[in-house]
Amino acid sequence: MMNMNNSFDDIRPYNDAEVRPVIDRLLQDQELIEAISQYKYPWLKKILGRGYNIIVQKRMARKLRGVVDVHSWQMVLVGYMLHMIDNSIDDLTYSGINELSADKAYLFISNHRDIVLDPALVNYGLYKHNLPTVRIAIGDNLLQKPYITDLMRLNKSFIVKRSVVGLREKMKVYMDLSSYINQSVHGGHNIWIAQREGRAKDGVDTTDAAIMKMLYMCRKKSGQTFADYINSLHIVPVALSYEYDPCDRAKAIELTTRSTGEPYVKSKYEDIDSIVKGIIGAKGRVHVSFAKPLSGVFDHPEMLASVIDQHITEHYHLHPTNYAAAAYLDSRKHQAADVLLKRFKDLSDQQRHQALVAYANPLWRRAKQISEMQAPCHS
Repeated sequence: MMNMNNSFDDIRPYNDAEVRPVIDRLLQDQELIEAISQYKYPWLKKILGRGYNIIVQKRMARKLRGVVDVHSWQMVLVGYMLHMIDNSIDDLTYSGINELSADKAYLFISNHRDIVLDPALVNYGLYKHNLPTVRIAIGDNLLQKPYITDLMRLNKSFIVKRSVVGLREKMKVYMDLSSYINQSVHGGHNIWIAQREGRAKDGVDTTDAAIMKMLYMCRKKSGQTFADYINSLHIVPVALSYEYDPCDRAKAIELTTRSTGEPYVKSKYEDIDSIVKGIIGAKGRVHVSFAKPLSGVFDHPEMLASVIDQHITEHYHLHPTNYAAAAYLDSRKHQAADVLLKRFKDLSDQQRHQALVAYANPLWRRAKQISEMQAPCHS
């Protein structure tokens, strides 16, 4: 396997030798312990005050006593994943994952609906099928606390520096990112990235061609063609679909505000709130679909982006909520429409419309794609 050089030290995940020292540091992080105390049992925290922090700290130490490397850390996370699945997902299914091989590294490019759960559910599926877990691209906008950075990097996350300003600085960030993905995949490590920056809050899953261009940056001067290099990455489009989006109301409110031309300013910890809501909120049925690894002649980044869009649209598992929203917006009845309308009853008319459109868009995009494929070709 190819070794990573220390030029990636500021963005890479922690390695096995670093795990235990980071765990020991986290166990002494009073801000983290306070946050867990407030989240886990707020009523007990209210009664015992700071004394409860000591109990939480001891429980954490006992739980993490056997964590000595990345694998043992991820085995602890499996328990939390199972708890999340049992408490917030009615049925979790996968398709296409059996086509993947454990002796080949892949670049998974997925649609982006939830900040943390998208890569977590991909990872869980890989783990359940005895495949290596992924290194996860995560924006530095989410790393608002040192302990959050530590937790993410323990879980094989690498940092995308979205906050840099200046053309030269941005070009360096993109080159480092391109090089890191290149060395990871060709060094035998799976990678997960979202098809675009930020969640698809309107339900329209589109791939940013600029990200596809970034992938090739590190090889552009090598003489290797774009098509040859892209094929060497074994790109797998992934479509995640949630029957219910725990953040659907918040997304609708944000999009409605933006549509009026008013500036939308996020609250200080809005992204963290979205992460928590996405994890604990009811999601109904969830499906994760893996397309076959891409192969073919990709002449340019826009073409690659279009092909990924086609696969994600085709493999997106449509739920009754998608059909219900589309039917209601088309003035037709659907048995699930009442559930959605009750869900959005206290939103304004415009916000409710935006929420329903977000659920309807995957169905509309599928219908549009089928229509285009069936349209006769004219010379």
